[in-house]
Amino acid sequence: MKEPDSPQRRAGLANCFKQMPLRDDQANVLVSSGLFHIAMTQPDDPEFPSLGIFECMASLIHKINDDKWLHWDQNIYIPYYAAHIIGSYTMNKVEFAEKAVESGIIPPLMELLRGKKMSWVEQRVAVRALGHLASYERTLEALSAYEEELVRLAMDLASTCVDVVYDNFVGVKDTRRRPKYHCDLLTRGVGGVEMENCKAEEWTSQLQSWSLYLLNCFAYKERSLNLICEEEFLKNLCGMWGGLANHVSPAGVGLIRILCYSKYGRKKVAELNEVLESLCNLSRSSDDWQYMGIDCLLLLLKDPDTRYKVIGVAFFFLVDLVELKDLGERSNLGEAITKVLLLDHDHKQIKKVKLINDNNISSKVQKALEELWDWKVERRRKEKALSDEKLEERRVLVGLIKQQANRLYCLGEIEEATEKYSEALALCPLRLRKERMVLYSNRAQCQLLLEDPDSAIRDSTRALCLSTPANSHGKSLWRRSQAYDMKGLAKESLMDCIMFINGCIKSEDHQMITTNTKRSNNVKIPYYAARMISKQMDATWLFAAARSRVNIASKKESHDDEGQYYKEIMMMMRNMIDNRGLSTITEEPLRVKEEINRRKLERARRISKRAVVK
Repeated sequence: MKEPDSPQRRAGLANCFKQMPLRDDQANVLVSSGLFHIAMTQPDDPEFPSLGIFECMASLIHKINDDKWLHWDQNIYIPYYAAHIIGSYTMNKVEFAEKAVESGIIPPLMELLRGKKMSWVEQRVAVRALGHLASYERTLEALSAYEEELVRLAMDLASTCVDVVYDNFVGVKDTRRRPKYHCDLLTRGVGGVEMENCKAEEWTSQLQSWSLYLLNCFAYKERSLNLICEEEFLKNLCGMWGGLANHVSPAGVGLIRILCYSKYGRKKVAELNEVLESLCNLSRSSDDWQYMGIDCLLLLLKDPDTRYKVIGVAFFFLVDLVELKDLGERSNLGEAITKVLLLDHDHKQIKKVKLINDNNISSKVQKALEELWDWKVERRRKEKALSDEKLEERRVLVGLIKQQANRLYCLGEIEEATEKYSEALALCPLRLRKERMVLYSNRAQCQLLLEDPDSAIRDSTRALCLSTPANSHGKSLWRRSQAYDMKGLAKESLMDCIMFINGCIKSEDHQMITTNTKRSNNVKIPYYAARMISKQMDATWLFAAARSRVNIASKKESHDDEGQYYKEIMMMMRNMIDNRGLSTITEEPLRVKEEINRRKLERARRISKRAVVK
């Protein structure tokens, strides 16, 4: 590397790449590590690919079949470095990918992917490299000889890697039994068990996401859809989330959206209620991938073959989004949603479909379609004809009704307040977006106190669609976070709570700017939001399900009396049911009518006046 004469330097490097697979000393580990760092920092430099680095790495990976070589000295580190080097150089340049394929790197990468000789650590970098090869049209065909095996391996990795890593690494109680070379690769010798677990979570999320990316490449070309669309795997996709450790990956929903672009994929997705419900919940969340959930549902509703299978589920989620203006780079999204939902606004056409289609539109959906038509078409047309004077009269009247609702709320008359907010919404002109946002948000708070999380989610979602920008109204975010918590939707609750806290921080920053004061080291975050974050991060932890499975199995084995074990489980579930609701803010009220009214009044006042605490 330090040779000043370029021809001599290149000749020396080429010779080094030829000799490395033939050597059996510790130098190979040091050289592989050095090449790994160079490939990571300079992936577009053509020098090493032109001098035979791919042939060298392929030969080194092939040596895993020699157990004596693999377990001698530090050779066990080499396959990881070799596959990572291949993946880095094939990441951006199609010509490098072609060179890698010509150098015979696919068979050794497949050997690593199978996991028979090595572990999940090597599978992670192998699937990364193969994903890069599959992303180029010129090299995708080179993988066709392994397509079925490759797709099945990627599906299995995506579905099982979380459990595998937990069982073999994160969940190992005696950390001395963790593979040493795993610990070394994860932390580079810096940090202890906490750092190891943190990096293991990040790497596991990447392993899952890169496996899904590989499947995306085949699904995009409508290849192997019969395998990818297997029922069990589609259900598993709903639980695959990039998470906070890998927030740049759309994970499972990214693949579902790719599938929804094909007719076969839409057919399979439309048959599974679990997948539809997951997409619906995503469409009404503040997740970065909200738009993907919306896209999937619109694609399913536009297809005549799937529309009447999904509209009974999707309609009542999407209707809450019809006033959404802009979402990221997408403009007038609400209008696009309205247009798709109202494809059947001709009532005669609806009745005809009901006669010829087994999956007919229910009377509930038909009524909702008529209400949407009246709301988005008829009401808008009538309000356009109103004079400015009439609109101002409406605005004043709505303000008076809102004051009455607020007074009833403070008196603890929650049901009556809810009715008043509804009355105000019925009169409030559509163009008064800010006023309607507040009314929806206030009614959502009432729904929370009435322990109706579904209605609270609907109203807070409508309020968030009316906010500018979308999903920015703090009170609505917090209220929807609580409602999702009541329904056990931890991820959706977590995303709303994070957005709420971000809003608190931005508000504090704005106050600092306007008052010319310096920020203190301790940002003020509401304690109830901090508690919610802690609760939902634990519930959405990548290994939460694996941990629960192991704990339950361990507890079950420790009980001699199986009947006693199930009795305790039932008692635990009963306690969870008794303590659900707004328990993140206050204790659950006693089941006495007078006590309920008193506690609701106290709660309403406390929430409305609660100061932000450190």
